[in-house]
Amino acid sequence: MKKIVKSTYIKCTLEELFDFHLDSNNITKITPANIKVELLNSDTQTFEGKIVKIKTTKFFVPTYWEVKIEKLEKPNILIDVAMKSPFKYWKHQHLFIKKGNVSELKDIIEYELPFGILGKIVEPFIEYDITKMFEYRHTQTKKILEKKF
Repeated sequence: MKKIVKSTYIKCTLEELFDFHLDSNNITKITPANIKVELLNSDTQTFEGKIVKIKTTKFFVPTYWEVKIEKLEKPNILIDVAMKSPFKYWKHQHLFIKKGNVSELKDIIEYELPFGILGKIVEPFIEYDITKMFEYRHTQTKKILEKKF
């Protein structure tokens, strides 16, 4: 199992940071331009137990995800686990931590690739791709919440 951790300090309230992540529509605002994201649910409200259906397209290849909101504790924790995805296992913890007059956004991604030895061969490329995507997401979230356009 692989683990990637990304942390960023943002000048906003904990509630602003948490609420930003509760709005499913914001995923399109923080996704790199080379990935198209479509929310397949009509309801954008996020709650514990909800199944979020997403279609992502990269290099003209569509991928379908079904992600369950496993844990939701306002304003500190949002955990989602993929029920269907291109991964054998995917768990994404969003942690929101008050640090003085700023808020820390911490993402912990745990994943396992399918296809045994073939998965191990491509693992460094997948890890690089995930890391770059979360760096972009954090940069965009910071820009939006600190209103730096």
